[in-house]
Amino acid sequence: MKNTTIHHLSHIDLDGYSCQLVMQYTPYKKLNYNANYGPEVKQKLDLILENIRKAKNKAFILITDLNLTADESRWLSHEVKKMNDNSFDVKLQLLDHHGSGEESAKKHDWYYLDTSRSATKITYDYAKEHFELNEPVWMEKYVDVVNAVDLWKQEEHDNFEYGKVCMRLVTETKELNRIMFPQEDSEYKLTLLHKAASFIHEPDAPILLDEKIHSLKKDFFKRDKNDTLDNLATRYVVELLGKARDEKTIYYKGYRGYLSYGVGNTSIVGNGFLTAYPEYDFIVDVSYRGTMSLRANNNVSVAQISKEWANGGGHPNAAGGRIMGFKEQFRYDKVKQQIEKIINDKEAVAGDLSYKKEDLD
Repeated sequence: MKNTTIHHLSHIDLDGYSCQLVMQYTPYKKLNYNANYGPEVKQKLDLILENIRKAKNKAFILITDLNLTADESRWLSHEVKKMNDNSFDVKLQLLDHHGSGEESAKKHDWYYLDTSRSATKITYDYAKEHFELNEPVWMEKYVDVVNAVDLWKQEEHDNFEYGKVCMRLVTETKELNRIMFPQEDSEYKLTLLHKAASFIHEPDAPILLDEKIHSLKKDFFKRDKNDTLDNLATRYVVELLGKARDEKTIYYKGYRGYLSYGVGNTSIVGNGFLTAYPEYDFIVDVSYRGTMSLRANNNVSVAQISKEWANGGGHPNAAGGRIMGFKEQFRYDKVKQQIEKIINDKEAVAGDLSYKKEDLD
């Protein structure tokens, strides 16, 4: 595994993230990716292959807690073979426990299927056998906890009860957007699960963790002083938006805008961003369904932008609309391509984006 990068794609539930938590204790370079079932799996696999082609380094593609369809498995196997035929060094391994992947498991030697164990337990056992695993004292117990709740083994009462709280810990970590900020969102969830694992041997562990969830979240976002979770998370998100300005800036008729995807809470986050970065004229957040929420700070009428882009409307500093024909994406670059096409099409048609000062009063 020397000089090899592990590209680890896993599911977005407790079992999926726990596979990545186990792999954190292997001494290799790792890049984490996460996907839910459906088109997102293919898009994330495309991204992994693109990243491997760009890096041109030895790569190990590890897929956990996701079953691939027969077509997806055939396509991925073909793509990896094609890369290796062109002097790449790419290995492929899938570890899963969903019976729906049986057809693929029969046809591909890299597709490991065992319905009797959770993906976390499979990954744990695989890592002990095939990798260097610097196992902490809590790991075996934690793996049993995830295995109990994922396979719904209620008879393993203590593990099952703690697993339920861990499961909620993952499902309720929605402060970050995993499409806009995939690395930070992954770090957030894995940090919380790591903290949860540290309480696993405490008396009344499920109750203890249940009571600590809110403070654990705040600790992740806290910088210099305490505040409400909403305010701490908002400041953190605005910081992330600012750090990604080079990639996420758009221009429309000479005005500088910022494009976010699925962040939500535009009134607070959007205005917070415009206050922190006054060189921007507007910010637009596009939802997964193509609805737009725009905010400005007296420099341009976003009502006019919304009208031109999507027949929307609103106020000069706050407007919205819906992009007809918008295709949901699971990669930010694909979203930006759609929006920039709209911009290019609209800019090709002369339009007046000016507004009267009294419109802002």
